[in-house]
Amino acid sequence: MGRWTLHLSVSLWLLLMLMTFSYTDANYCFASRSKTCSECLQAGKGCAYCPDETFNGPRCDMYENILAHGCSAGAVITAQSRMSIERKEQIKVQVQQAQVSPQQMTMSFLPGEEKMVDVEVFAPTKGPLDLYILMDFSNSMEDDLDNLKKMGKELATLVERLSDDYTIGFGKFVDKVIEPQTDMRPDKLAEPWPNSDPPFSFENVIKLTKDLDFFNGELQKERISGNLDAPEGGFDAILQAAVCGDKIGWRKQSTHLLVFSTESAFHYEADGANVLSGILPRNDELCHLDGEGRYTEDITQDYPSIPTLVRLLGKNNIIPVFAVTNYSFTYYKKLQEYFPIAEVGLLQEDSSNILQVMEIAFNNIRSRMSIRAEDRPKAFEAQFLSTSGKVAEKGDFDFKPGAVGKFKMLLKAQRLIDDSPVCNMDRDEKEGIMRVKPTTFNSAVNVKASVLCPTCDCEKSAIPKAPRCHGNGNLVCGKCQCFDGWLSTFCNCSASASALDTNQCIGPDSTEPCSGRGDCLECGTCVCYNPDQFEGPYCQYDRTQCQRFGGFLCNDRGSCIMGRCVCSDGWEGNACECPRSNQTCLDSKGGVCNGRGKCLCGRCQCITSGLEMTSTCEPNFQAQLGVCEATRTCVQCQAWKTGEKKDKEECDKCPFRVVMVDELKEGERVLEKCSFRDEDDDCTYHYTVENPKIPTDKDLEVQVLKKKDCPAASLLWLLPLLLFLLLLLALLLLCCWKYCACCKSCCQNCLALLPCCNKGRMVGFKEDEYLRRQSLLTSDELETPMVRTGPLKGTDVVRWKVTDNVHRSPNHPQVLVKPNPKEIIQHPVSLRLNRRFSENLSRPDSRDAEQLRKEVVDNLNEVYKQIPGAQKIQKTSFRTLRNAGKRQDYTIMDTILSAPRSSYPDIVRLTEKNVQSGRFQDLKVLPGYYTVATDREAAGAIEFQEGVESVDVYVPLFVKEEDDDKKQLLVEATDVPLGIAKIGKRLVNITIIKERATSVFSFLQPAYTYSRQDGMANIPISREIIEDGRTQVSYRSRDNTAKDKKDYVSVDGDLTYGPGETQKIVPVRLLELGEKDALLDDKQTKQFIMDLSNPRQGAKLGRYPRTTVTIADLPKPSVMMFKRGTQNFTTSDPTYTIPVVRTRNPDSLATVKWRTKKAQRFELSGPLKFSPGETEKNIIIDPRAHPGLVQPETFQLELFDPSSNGSIGERKTTIVNVIEGGPKSPEMSKTQQSGFSSPTNTLPGGRLHAPPNPRAKAIGPRSIRLNWDPPPGNPMGYKVKYWIYGDPEKNAQVIDVKTPQAELTNLYPYCDYEMRVSAYNATGDGNDTDIVTCQTLEDVPGEPGRLAFNVISPTVTQLSWAEPAETNGNITAYEVIYTPIDDELKQVGAAKKVKIDNPKKRMLLIENLVSAQTYQYKVRAKNSVGWGPFRDATINLASQPVRPLSIPIIPDVPIVDAEAGDEYDSYLMYSNEVPKSPASSKTPSVSGEDYMMNGKWDTNFLFPGGSGVRNLSTSSSPMSTVSSNYRGDAYTTGTTTYMSGAGSPRRPDMMGGMGGMGGMGGVYSSDVIMRKRSENRGYTDENIRDSIVMGDLSSKFPGLDARLSPGVPDTPSRLVFSALGPTALKVSWQEPHCEKDILGYCVLYQELNGGEVKRINVTNPAENSVIIQDLLPNHSYLFKVKAQSQEGWGPEREGVITIESAVDPRSPLSPMPGSPFTLSTPSAPGPLVFTALSPDSLQLSWEKPRKPNGEILGYVVTCEQLHGGGDMRSFQVGGDTAETKLTVPNLTENIPYKFKVQARTTQGFGPEREGIITIESQDGGALSQYSNQSMTRRDVFNMPTEVNTVSNISRTMVNDPYFSDGMMMTTQHTESSGMMMQQITKEVVQRSVMGGTSVTNNMFYDS
Repeated sequence: MGRWTLHLSVSLWLLLMLMTFSYTDANYCFASRSKTCSECLQAGKGCAYCPDETFNGPRCDMYENILAHGCSAGAVITAQSRMSIERKEQIKVQVQQAQVSPQQMTMSFLPGEEKMVDVEVFAPTKGPLDLYILMDFSNSMEDDLDNLKKMGKELATLVERLSDDYTIGFGKFVDKVIEPQTDMRPDKLAEPWPNSDPPFSFENVIKLTKDLDFFNGELQKERISGNLDAPEGGFDAILQAAVCGDKIGWRKQSTHLLVFSTESAFHYEADGANVLSGILPRNDELCHLDGEGRYTEDITQDYPSIPTLVRLLGKNNIIPVFAVTNYSFTYYKKLQEYFPIAEVGLLQEDSSNILQVMEIAFNNIRSRMSIRAEDRPKAFEAQFLSTSGKVAEKGDFDFKPGAVGKFKMLLKAQRLIDDSPVCNMDRDEKEGIMRVKPTTFNSAVNVKASVLCPTCDCEKSAIPKAPRCHGNGNLVCGKCQCFDGWLSTFCNCSASASALDTNQCIGPDSTEPCSGRGDCLECGTCVCYNPDQFEGPYCQYDRTQCQRFGGFLCNDRGSCIMGRCVCSDGWEGNACECPRSNQTCLDSKGGVCNGRGKCLCGRCQCITSGLEMTSTCEPNFQAQLGVCEATRTCVQCQAWKTGEKKDKEECDKCPFRVVMVDELKEGERVLEKCSFRDEDDDCTYHYTVENPKIPTDKDLEVQVLKKKDCPAASLLWLLPLLLFLLLLLALLLLCCWKYCACCKSCCQNCLALLPCCNKGRMVGFKEDEYLRRQSLLTSDELETPMVRTGPLKGTDVVRWKVTDNVHRSPNHPQVLVKPNPKEIIQHPVSLRLNRRFSENLSRPDSRDAEQLRKEVVDNLNEVYKQIPGAQKIQKTSFRTLRNAGKRQDYTIMDTILSAPRSSYPDIVRLTEKNVQSGRFQDLKVLPGYYTVATDREAAGAIEFQEGVESVDVYVPLFVKEEDDDKKQLLVEATDVPLGIAKIGKRLVNITIIKERATSVFSFLQPAYTYSRQDGMANIPISREIIEDGRTQVSYRSRDNTAKDKKDYVSVDGDLTYGPGETQKIVPVRLLELGEKDALLDDKQTKQFIMDLSNPRQGAKLGRYPRTTVTIADLPKPSVMMFKRGTQNFTTSDPTYTIPVVRTRNPDSLATVKWRTKKAQRFELSGPLKFSPGETEKNIIIDPRAHPGLVQPETFQLELFDPSSNGSIGERKTTIVNVIEGGPKSPEMSKTQQSGFSSPTNTLPGGRLHAPPNPRAKAIGPRSIRLNWDPPPGNPMGYKVKYWIYGDPEKNAQVIDVKTPQAELTNLYPYCDYEMRVSAYNATGDGNDTDIVTCQTLEDVPGEPGRLAFNVISPTVTQLSWAEPAETNGNITAYEVIYTPIDDELKQVGAAKKVKIDNPKKRMLLIENLVSAQTYQYKVRAKNSVGWGPFRDATINLASQPVRPLSIPIIPDVPIVDAEAGDEYDSYLMYSNEVPKSPASSKTPSVSGEDYMMNGKWDTNFLFPGGSGVRNLSTSSSPMSTVSSNYRGDAYTTGTTTYMSGAGSPRRPDMMGGMGGMGGMGGVYSSDVIMRKRSENRGYTDENIRDSIVMGDLSSKFPGLDARLSPGVPDTPSRLVFSALGPTALKVSWQEPHCEKDILGYCVLYQELNGGEVKRINVTNPAENSVIIQDLLPNHSYLFKVKAQSQEGWGPEREGVITIESAVDPRSPLSPMPGSPFTLSTPSAPGPLVFTALSPDSLQLSWEKPRKPNGEILGYVVTCEQLHGGGDMRSFQVGGDTAETKLTVPNLTENIPYKFKVQARTTQGFGPEREGIITIESQDGGALSQYSNQSMTRRDVFNMPTEVNTVSNISRTMVNDPYFSDGMMMTTQHTESSGMMMQQITKEVVQRSVMGGTSVTNNMFYDS
């Protein structure tokens, strides 16, 4: 009884749930799963709550659903929002100023609610205008200023033309009066250039004024000034002009226009080009103009940032116009994108066109107006629509000046923000005052908006321990809230008392608890494993298994709920495929299907009639070329008994009856008036057609005039006489033509004049026949010329048609097979558009092509929808027709219309009618040209324009596989519907010959995909044998996106096929991914092409002569095979259990099929499905389930047909031996440990067999359930061993259980585990099962690694963090929250939240923080399960040491503005979009060329989003370390930032195997085991911090060169060691010289003091580096590298290297986290230090090697240009001092140089130390190709971290009679040692004429 009651209640619940879901899955009220009444009302608009105690439906639901479920209307609790307009003054057009209406509104919104408001705006014809010109006054703008002074009258005319009420002002700017922007020498401060003013930052020269004369007079007094560096300080000037409103003179009701004129780029906050970056405090955004209008704080605060300018200009309604020269145009175009409205104009070099630029910009601003919602709270979204309801894009509004414009404002309160209800947000994020206005207006609609979060009064009066809740809970708003330990709706089920009775979880039609899809909990509750897929009280329903329509689940118009489609409103049907509305069946009169059919499933089913019907059963006259054409035959047969339907049987089928009348109605009063000629008597009859007067009458009213119009018969007797005379004349002319040349010419002229000869004009095909070989055809069409003779005046249109296979007889088998007229086929259609062809149309992805394609598709679909069964057109493309007369420049449109085959004539007629009219709907076409085709016939028309004598007919050839060897097409010119020409040569035959080949070669498919890790692409080439014998074909590969010797090894050659051979394989070697490519985020798809060519011995190429091979960098496919090659069973075994194992890529889903072979009693097969994480499955065969006795036999099992991501291993088959039942030998028992029955219960000695059929399943992120079957015998218990995959089994944990199941708990999430089970009895432990593997489920991630701060200024910081130590899955996003707090850690301001969707970008740049304010920063990670815990840190930037010369703008690092409102969310930008100044560092000089791309340093090599300059910091800690680009965990203590490296996942493919070892003894190689839980983290070349080069000496010193055998590689010429971490090293080398191809390399290494030799084989000759990650810190290693060719191995290059780092005193082999590390070799010189002496000379210094190999005799220094050019220079330097110096003269500016230093000892030469340096120009003068580069120089790969050198060398031309050249050099030499950091700034000014030198030294000491 209880079980029946349970099932009844479940059925009622199911019915209730179906009703609940019957209103679509968009019911957010129900989906919110609200626990309380208040949560329900806050879920969104329309949500209601039912507090009735007896209510059994969902309490939180839509209002109408609550009532439908039985809740009383009076009890339902709802909430309502409100809206009021507080001020709405009508617009007064007579007031010439910008106005909006309404002006003030108040709105409240429920979550998710939208409200629409109509807004009116008025832009005056010539409204008030404030024009402020802000001009660059650097010396290079002198001619620009002179031109502006001359334009006084023109400027006055311009502003009067723009506005009747204007003011104009003028400001000037240069740059900060501080080094290095300004030359601070006293004489230069007084007059930087001849006849110039002292330098300044910004000055407001002329306040906005209406007095143009005063303006021009003041402007004439101005003189130019000057500065040093190229970028200017214009941002300071813009900010002051924006915030100093009163001093500038901005008026409130005017349009504010700021014209910014310059020829240079700009400085911005902490831009890195300024050496003061991070030293000056942040700009305070206040007005600082003195009484003379000068900016006073230029040297005390930094430039403003770009987001700051955007915000302040918008706040003050100022529209910037950037008038710039071509030199900096691109920078300002990029800058324009950040402003909601701005213009950029291109100035001439002398600004002579500045007035035109201003006028064009002003007109553009007025014509492209946008609407903005300023100060919008985060909880709201705003959209602006045109009056038609279309959402407007930026710049869409075009409000006419002088007229009232209208738009609609749509405001919406969001329901959820970041998956959190909007009511949970802070108050200032869900309410505020928005200002809605056009971008050029000052006036705005002020909208006070707030989100309404209602609460329920019933929650305040709860009934404690209510009887309805059985005393076990409180009754709140009609719902029981149970106490702890009580469950169910009425709190009547005790969690502690109820046993785990799984029977309560078994459904009516199921045998497993929860249908095997969930866990059975207390009180019979099922919790489904995947609630998004499985549902129901027993998890019995799969939400992906409902019916589909058109491939979409529930037609995408409903949801799959409880096993059936629950349709959205307005849809019905089993798959929601039918609309409930009959709107799609309404005819033009508003009736349903015109009364001639039924509306079924949204479509009219029409009654059959003689007329073509539309989709609404109305006569489709247009498809039949109009009403007249559609009714002609029926009128003719009924009225006159003539025509096509004169038979009574056919005539009776007509859908209407005619009425004979004496007089017809006027044409205006009827639908159509028609006239046709009756062919039987040559008379014309007339009739009218009109719609029925009675709407219910569906027949047309047709009235026919009784009297026909017939021609007079009185002159008929003359016809024979005239015919005789004409024949006689023709005979005479023919004789003259034949026998008299003179007469022939005369006759030709006469014929041309005779009207009866149509002026002698003839059209026809040029040739009679064309013969083509199919193998030589280049397309499926043939351009067949048609010619015209005679006078070429006038236009002729010729219709033509083509018929395929005319050579076939009527009895041909293909002819006898009639096609299905209802078959949907493709109809190619071509039209000539009334539009000239452009190059953009030839590119399908161009904007022009997309727009035209959309226009074509929309209009043609509208026309062709009249064709019954027609589908939408597709594959639209554009081209030209070469020989098309005067139309060859016009666009030919090709498209495909799919329609029934029988509709071809209708398509032709409809196409011709629209072509004749010159348009398809709104698409204009040129008359006279079209083509319509099927797969066997085509028709079309071509046009001869006046003067044209030849055009081409584009004839389709219908080439098909089933064509005969020789087929013919017939092309016929049918008639000339327009023109007077006659058809001459009417027919042309086209013959297509298919060559008979002995063989056909082809690739099997047009594209292949191979995994790079396979190492080989085996490409099959098939041969179809027609006549057997020997034959050949050539093949060749060529590059596409994949490159030869980088991604693959190119192949070419010939394949010879012998008799009977049908397929050969071409192997193409795939190369390992290059290290740099492997580090790129978005790698390009790598593809190469294989071509077949030159078939011989009568062969030809087939369907696929070319194939594209894609190299996929994907995991290798799973390999599935039998566990053993032989399986042994006995006849007494109840089942045969055969295990199948999977190796490689176990995390994916893979399937394989199996089948038995050669079995006596059964033939079985089936699939095996490996779920993610499963590595073993069993095939179980029950021999007793099949007829016959179980007898000894031997059969096979075979695996076949693996899934696409799987393959079959070496044990594809297994042999099953069944022997007579009896005791097994110990050996056999040992072989069969798992899954086999045994004839005895125990093994010898009484031990138990292994438990059969072990199976594991993850039930949570930290638990696994393991089940097995009891073995024979009486086990006393079981022992379960489990351990982490990859750990040794001896470390396993063991638990003892008494039942055949165990639950493993306290496991690691998302981790692979291995398990075994054994049974035991009194004798002891039995055999273990085979290993069972299982992976735990994902869990939320742990907290991220410690936070690190790179303090750039007191208001700007770069925050970074490390990946969580326990990711517990795949990280998908990070969230950063930073909040201002006080000393008591209490929040004192709004928290800002930033979500970073790219998990690789673990860094954020935060601007505009409040100076000296303490902030709390919190970071958390997210995976597929959800958000993990926060990692937090508290820091006050003002108390932190600033990083001098740091680069705050890091590529790909998000930038946020801490002060910006939410309307500036769009300016959360990535810094690679921030324009750089021309003088900013583009090519940091860093030793080595491995990571230089096109002369630019790859910053991702240094750090993912890292800087090219390393920043050093110090602390009071003895372990002072580097806050560098080294990626890893970071933690902060006090003011010191430490970094501990985690790196990136190890690249196992970098490690070579044992291949190629030969017989080398003592060489050791080990496999790398990867573990998921604690993923082995290594280092990549992103982390390189140090390098040492060991170069080739023999090439420089011939005496050391040793000759090798021809073809044997030389010694690798250059060995580079790069430190990646304390235990990781990258070894690189240069390819040695070799007369033959290099096949690969070998790298050997061992500890210097002995030990095992390890070997890495590099099989890809294009790879010249390896990464080694298993070194020991502070241990010296000997490395050897050699190359191999076909002739053998070459000599080795050797090097000794050590990675020095601090280690844990308790564990000398464990590096200290965050400790610095550096490379050292005893014989390498110390780091190189450069000091510039002049623009063409520098000083180079270095320290002596610490342990030179012998006594130092001197050094060899080489210098060469980095990018080639010039000779290599060599210097011999003697001495053995601690520091050596060398002066290098005769260098060239702006050219990067590479320097190398080697020590020369008594034992030879040591390794090289490298460095790269550039002396660079900054301003003025004609520069070299490097003139725009600013080089930042680092010592080679940052050598030891104790020493880091950065040199910025810049140059400027000084226009001085005493100084013809000048240079400024700044060098920072930073040494970190203990507690001291020293910065040295040197400035050197070189006088090249006077020869003098002025030096200023500034030294700073920080502790």
